[in-house]
Amino acid sequence: MDRRNFLIKSGCALTMTALASQMRHFGLVSAYAQQKADKKAKLAAVPNDYRALVCVFLHGGNDGNNTVIPLHTDANLSNFKTYYDLRNPQGLAFPQNVPLPFIVPRMGNLGYGFHPALGVGNTNNGLYELWGLNKMAVVCNVGTLVKPTTKAQMYDELHPKPYNMYSHADQAAQQQSGRSDHQVYTGWGGRLSDQRTAPDNPGGLIPMITSIAGAHLFTAGQTTLPMAVAGANVPLNQVLNPQGYDSSVDSQAQLAALNALRAQDLNSELVAAASHITNQAIIVNGSLQTSQEVTVAFPNSSIGSQLKQVARIIKKRTDLNVNRQIFFCQINGFDTHNLQIPMHSTLLAQMSQAMRAFYDEMVVQGLGDKVTQFTMSDFNRTMNPAGSGAAVGSDHAWANHHFVIGGGVTASDFFGVDTSNGTPYPTLNLDGPDDAEVGAGARGRFVPTASVEQFAATLARWFGLPEANMINVFPQIGNFSGTNLGFMRSA
Repeated sequence: MDRRNFLIKSGCALTMTALASQMRHFGLVSAYAQQKADKKAKLAAVPNDYRALVCVFLHGGNDGNNTVIPLHTDANLSNFKTYYDLRNPQGLAFPQNVPLPFIVPRMGNLGYGFHPALGVGNTNNGLYELWGLNKMAVVCNVGTLVKPTTKAQMYDELHPKPYNMYSHADQAAQQQSGRSDHQVYTGWGGRLSDQRTAPDNPGGLIPMITSIAGAHLFTAGQTTLPMAVAGANVPLNQVLNPQGYDSSVDSQAQLAALNALRAQDLNSELVAAASHITNQAIIVNGSLQTSQEVTVAFPNSSIGSQLKQVARIIKKRTDLNVNRQIFFCQINGFDTHNLQIPMHSTLLAQMSQAMRAFYDEMVVQGLGDKVTQFTMSDFNRTMNPAGSGAAVGSDHAWANHHFVIGGGVTASDFFGVDTSNGTPYPTLNLDGPDDAEVGAGARGRFVPTASVEQFAATLARWFGLPEANMINVFPQIGNFSGTNLGFMRSA
């Protein structure tokens, strides 16, 4: 009986929905290609302990100018008065006593402040407390670049610049891909997984890289097998259950028929890939049936649910036989063209509470220094606000400040590449030396001094990527000097 008649006469056509439901969890042809890929790599001495990277993407463009604020009065640098005078007339500045204050060693122990939403919340004490515990770093003025760029070079037609600047889709793609010279279809997380799966997770039952936020460019690699699962509202022992089947005799007969069907036509790479994916999903599902719940309370938010599921998976790492993992999570809503004050506060509070709960859970699991969370976002927002009054917001800009959280950070300090003022924190003046724009229309879109590649390479190096393989993950890394920004401890 040919395959089509088999499907029709056995009633198993409906179960193809179940097969499709598994395909959404894993890459398709690339997954099968991994089995054929050449596993030879230029290996150097790398750490052999468990390590994980957790990306929290702030989708829409987080306003870094209201996230990390100067509170000092030093006249040689952008100070609180600079910030307040630029944003207060339209109602987007905080009074000086509202941001959560901290001291920055690299800035000569000058005072800065975090957005107040990073403080004590309904679930825990928030990220702010981690600064005092030396578990939180700020990487300043990071953005998409093709090569190091100055304000003057912005107006040089021959100097290469990121494509489609200030566009959400394009800038988010460049942040996740680590390429700004042209569009690519792999992400730096996926390419890092390409390089490290064979040496680090040779017998892993799940892929090295997992998204809890659906399919995203960050997780796509050349040979990497990405996995996507739901948040913590779905128990871990159900995230890969074959869909459309139950324990009844008829249902189990249909599942057996599907499994027999998957053994047909394996000379077709597409069919073989589909069979391989479904088979791996079934194997992994078996490994997830014994649940290991987390200890720490997580907030009841989307990002809280995502990070709780990440924590569950990490807790199962021994059963899953993995030694390196990469995760992608996302918070939506940061495109605050209006109503920024209430929206931004809500979003940052959700981020802070969830990331702090996750950090605390990693400490309980004995992995406080083995798991590193980091933020990324499409871009920063304009220093000059959009609109005024209660509806005030801000528009798309460029360089931004990112958080790195965990016991693996070097210190609670500012890191990055120096701007025009000799520090990594930019001069905030409109049409100033760090503003990409000129004249009366300048709105404070700051030129990055640290590239996405430099930021990501520092994380990848801590993760265990040898120097010899750096160019395979970051093809344009040679355009930048100082590719270790220093915010992670050495292996």
